[in-house]
Amino acid sequence: MKNLESFIYAILDSKLKKRLVIVLTAAAFFLSLMMFPTKMVLAKMLPGKSANTFSIYIDTPAGSGIEQTKKVSECVINYLQKEPEIMNLELFLGQGIPLDYAGLVKGASMKRTENVSEIAINLTDKHHRDEPSYLMVQRLRPVIQKACGPLIRGTNIKFIEQPSGPPTLASIVVEVHGENLSKIRSLAVDVANALSNTEGLVDIDIVADENFAKYELIPDKEKIARSGLSVKQVNNILYLAFEGMVIAHKNSKNEPDQINMFLVLDKDSKKLPESNVDALQSKLSSLNLMNMRGMMVPLSEVVHIQRARSNYMIMHKDLSRMTNVIAETDMVSQVYPLLEARDKMLEHFEKDYIVTKAGFSTYMFDFTLEDKKTHEKFLIRWDGEMKVTLDTFRDLGAAFISALILIFLLLVIYYKSFAISGIVLLGSFLSLIGVIVGHWVANWFTTDTFFLTATSLIGFIALIGISSRNSLLLIDFAKSLMICEGMPKRRAVAVAAATRAKPIMLTAVAIILGSALLASDPVFGGLGVALISGTVAAVFVSLLFVPVLMDNTQAMDFDKDAQCAIDHKENISITK
Repeated sequence: MKNLESFIYAILDSKLKKRLVIVLTAAAFFLSLMMFPTKMVLAKMLPGKSANTFSIYIDTPAGSGIEQTKKVSECVINYLQKEPEIMNLELFLGQGIPLDYAGLVKGASMKRTENVSEIAINLTDKHHRDEPSYLMVQRLRPVIQKACGPLIRGTNIKFIEQPSGPPTLASIVVEVHGENLSKIRSLAVDVANALSNTEGLVDIDIVADENFAKYELIPDKEKIARSGLSVKQVNNILYLAFEGMVIAHKNSKNEPDQINMFLVLDKDSKKLPESNVDALQSKLSSLNLMNMRGMMVPLSEVVHIQRARSNYMIMHKDLSRMTNVIAETDMVSQVYPLLEARDKMLEHFEKDYIVTKAGFSTYMFDFTLEDKKTHEKFLIRWDGEMKVTLDTFRDLGAAFISALILIFLLLVIYYKSFAISGIVLLGSFLSLIGVIVGHWVANWFTTDTFFLTATSLIGFIALIGISSRNSLLLIDFAKSLMICEGMPKRRAVAVAAATRAKPIMLTAVAIILGSALLASDPVFGGLGVALISGTVAAVFVSLLFVPVLMDNTQAMDFDKDAQCAIDHKENISITK
């Protein structure tokens, strides 16, 4: 270690070299931080996780029949059947699949209308195929949406993957709050347009029913009474014909309960050739009811057909009316498309509304809109996985700062010096250089983007103790050399760095080898890379940057005689 001692002493003995070390370290720290705004390193809650299943949600326009939904679903299935990695799939028409991890918060259990369907896809085991599920979804999404979406105008086809972390409604959720339902709907459309024009966002959808035309069948009570019928008869025949109902029961020795006998018109009989009043009137004329005198009365004689509009679905959250606009990210972080889409919204809404941005708080990306004419107020609030990401990074950042403060206070109590404690703290913080650069390097060796994730920040927090330990080894050893050996400070720092370099490096090698297994994991890869690269940076900071700070601080000039007397007395008592 003589060569290392000479190398470090040469740096400490030259003001130019010491300044060069400080400048290079500061430049490295600044350049590593600049990797975030330049998008060389991207941040995300958790990366995509390769699973053995995913789902496809199909939403045809509100008011669509089951046959239209089936037509789009069969188109999707035809494309899926061409994939060799898909073992089997199952179609659920007019309903969602049995609840899974993702469907718990995506509302799959509430799907009970004819315009929705869901396809559950099971893949071969992820360990036996080369293409991860999230890359397969990314590849199939544009192909299937382009081919099957136009079959029924207004159809929305969404690919849903199992989340790596906590399930959310979508990657990006924009809540539009207000009291005027029509205005809320209009604002939601504007928000959806902004998200559609943002690169990296897919599967944009407004979670609300569309206002569509429908026909209401209203029984004429006066005509029903004159015809010798009852309102119940009319209602039953309508429900029996188009929805079906149980009309009788059958007993069987093979079944413990009665078997229901269900009656309904067949599919061809229920269909209308055209969507207009004449076609519906003709269908009703073919249905006859027998009155109390044994005469057949056409249903069209006792029922009025009235054209009407459907009602909007009303959603509430925190006692406020709202509508959700959702979007998924296409293998990108949620934060960057959010910022781009938010700027587009602000620019668009400033024409007709007074925009007020939220302050620095939990909802710092939210903003309120006040109509310049009517002075109605609306709130645009961001939620979804994006908010979980921001909350997680905020909480982990707070945990990191708390750890630094606690370490600093403990060191101040131990060394009775703010300067020495600051040296240890700064050395620990600079290991962030290795964490960021390590993710940038790892991104070059992966097929998809290697994100700085929540697990990466956990690794960085764990590095604080490792980096602090390295600095403490140098400071304590240099302190003992200066006090008990009478060695000059500069030489003591160089000897301490050279002597403690071996245990520091052995500790680093052990951490690197132990973390190597984590580096290849899709979820905890960030933790592994953070520990490996951060440990490497901590070694260089401890052996080069920390000695320079130790040499420059007056706090390293100890009271030699008093301290040695104490040490001598302690040694005597230990010997006895």
